[in-house]
Amino acid sequence: MTIDVRKPGLATSVQDTGRTGYYHLGIPPSGAMDRYSLRCANLLVGNAEDAAGLEITFLGPELAFQAATVVAVTGARLTPRVNGQEMPLDESFTVPAGGVLSFDYLKTGARAYLAVAGGIDVPIVLGSRSTYGLGALGGYEGRKLAAGDRLPVGAAGAAISGRKLPPEFVTETPREVELRVVVGLYDHWLTPESLAAFFDDEWTIASEADRIGYRFKGGRPMRFRPRERPFGAGSDPSNIVDACYPIGSIQIPGGLEPIVLHCDAVSGGGYAMLGTVINADLDRIAQLQPNYKARFVRVDVDQALAARREYGNRLARLRKAL
Repeated sequence: MTIDVRKPGLATSVQDTGRTGYYHLGIPPSGAMDRYSLRCANLLVGNAEDAAGLEITFLGPELAFQAATVVAVTGARLTPRVNGQEMPLDESFTVPAGGVLSFDYLKTGARAYLAVAGGIDVPIVLGSRSTYGLGALGGYEGRKLAAGDRLPVGAAGAAISGRKLPPEFVTETPREVELRVVVGLYDHWLTPESLAAFFDDEWTIASEADRIGYRFKGGRPMRFRPRERPFGAGSDPSNIVDACYPIGSIQIPGGLEPIVLHCDAVSGGGYAMLGTVINADLDRIAQLQPNYKARFVRVDVDQALAARREYGNRLARLRKAL
């Protein structure tokens, strides 16, 4: 069975929970920016929770189904429609043979996730079906979807319509969020006043917000301590000798507008990093639109590990509920 792409939406791509083990070679994990929402959608239609689905950004696609298929949409508040009839979010429903799935305008959040029973059955590349657009790797021909594409769907298991996500597990899409940060590796290069201001200030999401990274604006400029520059570093005070970047790391080019790197980010470069957004909060970033607000909250490693455990516990409760 296949799904025909009539309209691709703004930036719709095939994503699963990502590829691991290649970041040291410059190949990022990719995968769903909001992994939790993708897992929810997959569980609703009876898939393995890491099956490939569609990540839909801001504007939804229009998709024609050859055969009757159970689907679910989670994440951003982007209401689905089947042949023009409104369908529920966070609940599995059936698209009939010959039916067309489309979407209303986005209300809140930034990325919705569409799971289809059987999963999107594109080839596995380096252990994942996820799209890495910059590298033209994985997904559907290594790119976001285009009109005329035909998506293969795998064999479905025991999928049923009407399976609902309990309210306590629905993705939250607030316009203001807190993002927890473990400080380092170059925070000592900032003046104490600048580091304190970073956490005190409210930041606004800039228009440069995509799968590679999110830029934040509106806070006070950060100042660096005077220091002798090592050989190989650039002339800007935020430059370092090239180093590795963890996903979630916060660059501060020129000390002006922080950039939080996300799942399609390069693996290294020459900007100082004042800290890293913890893994448990990366899903929150995926649902931020430009002009939404954020504050950064300093946590230590023990608190970050506790947040990771709670994230895992929530997934365990979700699996039990569904």
